[in-house]
Amino acid sequence: MRYLDRLQPLALLVMRLALGAVMLAHGYHKVFGELQHHAQFVASLGLPAWTAYLSSFTEFFGGLLVLLGLFTRVAAFAICINMSVAILKVHLHKGLIGPGGYEFPLALAALAFALIFLGAGPIAFDHIRAPGGGKFK
Repeated sequence: MRYLDRLQPLALLVMRLALGAVMLAHGYHKVFGELQHHAQFVASLGLPAWTAYLSSFTEFFGGLLVLLGLFTRVAAFAICINMSVAILKVHLHKGLIGPGGYEFPLALAALAFALIFLGAGPIAFDHIRAPGGGKFK
């Protein structure tokens, strides 16, 4: 099974691409179309309306950064918090599975959580920017 260890950079790339693509797509619709509607929805949850802008830009730009593998840990941290708030305020009362359930945001939060600790891996701009993968020493 040691040969699988050599594929870890590929696994990190797949994780980043999956999380980044989903977050970028969700953020794109909010930033470039439904920002006011999203702000009203967030305000109806009892949160300040400005947090809708924060979450929208976190999804869009955080997703873009994760896709590129640039400042991955910071972007993944922001995405993890964003998804945790979404689970607690929107999805939790609907249960794990079913319409509006929290299984999808939970999976996204778990991917982000892993990237916080694992980093972007060697197939990323973080690796070019900080040789050694930006690992904690």
